[in-house]
Amino acid sequence: MPIPVILDCDPGHDDAFNIMLAAAHPAVRLLGITTVAGNQTVEKTTLNARRVCTAAGIRGVPIAAGLARPLRGAGIVARNIHGESGLDGPGFGEPDVPVDGRDAVTFLRDTLLAHPEPVTLVPTGPLSNIAALLLAHPGLGPRIGRIVLMGGSTGRGNRTPAAEFNILADPEAADIVLGSGLPVTMIGLNVSHKVLATPDVVARIEALGTPLARLCTELLTYFGATYREVFGFPAPPLHDPLTVAHLVDPGLITLVHVPVAVELTGTHTRGATVVDLDGVTGAPPNAHVGVDVDVPAFWDLVVDAVRVLGG
Repeated sequence: MPIPVILDCDPGHDDAFNIMLAAAHPAVRLLGITTVAGNQTVEKTTLNARRVCTAAGIRGVPIAAGLARPLRGAGIVARNIHGESGLDGPGFGEPDVPVDGRDAVTFLRDTLLAHPEPVTLVPTGPLSNIAALLLAHPGLGPRIGRIVLMGGSTGRGNRTPAAEFNILADPEAADIVLGSGLPVTMIGLNVSHKVLATPDVVARIEALGTPLARLCTELLTYFGATYREVFGFPAPPLHDPLTVAHLVDPGLITLVHVPVAVELTGTHTRGATVVDLDGVTGAPPNAHVGVDVDVPAFWDLVVDAVRVLGG
């Protein structure tokens, strides 16, 4: 049976590929997409979700706009990586996919209550919507099968030396999710920096020869340029699709069950995910954390999704 999934995202170049993978693979039943401020403002990330669905021919998947700011303080965006639109590179036409009239938290609540089995939530941006859901509707925990998130790291960050962008954008929300007692899987930079969209990967996608493949090539070309300029990477890491890839093929990512805490107050370390890989704290494990990935198998899934949706 396909896994019922709601994507909670902030598109974002890598989010675009995650949406396509979730829509294309028969192991996943994509129930909806909720958006959040992160890579860009929520208005822009919502528009980008609509653009991706339109370009990839994804119809009948509701899109609901979520929180415009973190639970506390001011938000941040990743303009230097994803551009002014949040999805710079290709030229997108006018989207023909509508926005659901409900806000993201209401949509999440309604969908969890209506679905006959627990639903997997896949957040790949700041965790603001998911935390707001848990705060507003604490009784919905049994309706959530698990939470598989992209964020954090077992080591260094990317927005600061200690903190990964998604967690730093709303550390209080991340603390709520990781402390919820729900089954949480965290896939962070230590894994996603291994799945680089090398020229060989881009060539595989371009060789598909479809309009969608050309759009994906343009996305990766822009993404690669910003990662070279900002971080000196030889190719861009495709962070977010690791979440759905893990659902499709649980053996793809090696996980360890360990305690994870979120630093909320550190002068230099706010937003850091403190992953106790060696059990030195004695704290009970609260997350399955990715530590390795089968890189060729991951890219096979991504390329095949572009092939399937491209017709």
